[in-house]
Amino acid sequence: MINIICIGKIKEKYLNELINDYKSRIEKYHKINIIEIPDNDIDKETDNILKYIKPNDYVISLAIEGKEYDSIELSKLIENTFIHYSTIDFIIGESNGLSQIIKDKSNLLLSFSKLTYPHGLFRGILLEQIYRSFKIINNETYHK
Repeated sequence: MINIICIGKIKEKYLNELINDYKSRIEKYHKINIIEIPDNDIDKETDNILKYIKPNDYVISLAIEGKEYDSIELSKLIENTFIHYSTIDFIIGESNGLSQIIKDKSNLLLSFSKLTYPHGLFRGILLEQIYRSFKIINNETYHK
């Protein structure tokens, strides 16, 4: 199981279409959930995120200070993680990031770059990279 735990709802139709397209592509390989936490103050968001993290989950929090991977490295990380864990939680915070409590609970802080992305667009980018990872893991062609 893959959980994408994120703050807020996506209002833009074109971003929802992008997100739903990649979610359905991923579902051909693995079960995936998108869990939307309501916008709130950081303490309430932290409490709400923690409700979805199970003790045996592998938690990857998206953070600008995190480690950067290329697509092949990310695919290996996902593949190797599923050897030892049944669930990977990817956590996307709001524009000010995640609380230190969530970061400390994480197995890995992952950065896609030092750039700041709009939340909905980043959700689509994350899903595309997860989809790309499954294509790589299964030795299937995918455009570069």
